Amino acid sequence: MAGRMGGSTAPRLKDVAEAAGVSVKTVSNVVNGSVHVAEETRARVQQAIDSLGYHPNVMARRLRTGRSGVIALAFPELPSPYFAELAVEVIAAARRHGCTVLMDDTAGDPGAELRIASGLGDPMIDGVILSPLGLDQAELVSRERPIPLVLLGEADFGPVADRVHIDNVAAARAATQHLIDQGYRRIGAIGWQDPSPRATAQQRLLGYTQALEGAELPVEQALFPPVRSYFRPDGAAAMRRLLKLPDRPEAVFCFNDLMALGAMRAAHEAGLRVPEDIALVGFDDVEEAEYAIPSLTTIAPDKTKIAEAAVGALLDRIANGYTEPSRMITPGFRLVVRESSRRR
Repeated sequence: MAGRMGGSTAPRLKDVAEAAGVSVKTVSNVVNGSVHVAEETRARVQQAIDSLGYHPNVMARRLRTGRSGVIALAFPELPSPYFAELAVEVIAAARRHGCTVLMDDTAGDPGAELRIASGLGDPMIDGVILSPLGLDQAELVSRERPIPLVLLGEADFGPVADRVHIDNVAAARAATQHLIDQGYRRIGAIGWQDPSPRATAQQRLLGYTQALEGAELPVEQALFPPVRSYFRPDGAAAMRRLLKLPDRPEAVFCFNDLMALGAMRAAHEAGLRVPEDIALVGFDDVEEAEYAIPSLTTIAPDKTKIAEAAVGALLDRIANGYTEPSRMITPGFRLVVRESSRRR
């Protein structure tokens, strides 16, 4: 008989248990996404699963537990590095609980978001993590299949579902205060949308204005020109508008890193040096921020904690239902100071 190492027989729960030095029950708990497993044990079991190439039988697990271990994750702008990096963290967090993640990009379309929030009509999906952009509360309440749901982002949907987001007002205020502390007094902002489909824009503008008002600096509408979207070309276009002002800003806070990188390019094309002639701060701490020239000062949301909180809350709802009121979970952030904002 060919041995298991020869690949003729698929690895079993028993094989994973022996490799990890735990019981079959413990392996089953990890595979089924139980929250009642120590993280060190879970990591050891997951390492054995990965090493052996063990794949749970989804249909068998569904029949045994009523759950498939499959969750859905959807973002409005998956090409955005922030969402791509957060998706990696969510997948890793789900894997630690023995779950598989199906991904989708809604492009901010309310119909697509509602379909995702209803579990795509697929009974194999146990729950959903969704970052909504176009959906409103009434639509969410009326969804066809009210499966366990966790929302990511700033939009407030009331007691419909658990929500995970950072304090955007405090983070934007910290970014702007950093520029004030560096001695800049005329500070612009890039990221406002009017009318705004994003709570992000509203909250980050509020933090920006709070910092200026706290320092008794003027808040001028000309200093925060509206943008169409949150990508590099939008940041570049907004920076060009700011640089045409009779009294251009000394520094600019951008509501995400992509717009900050676009703004940096526009400043370079105008013959300005960053930060000697104009300073920049972004938001999201995407990988590109660290490797830009100059490197970009930015707000770094704790993506690992956001992912862990979202997956943990979803699995809790899958296991226990909505016996408790919906929760708002607020992971932390930090200001990462790099070259783009430092006084030379």
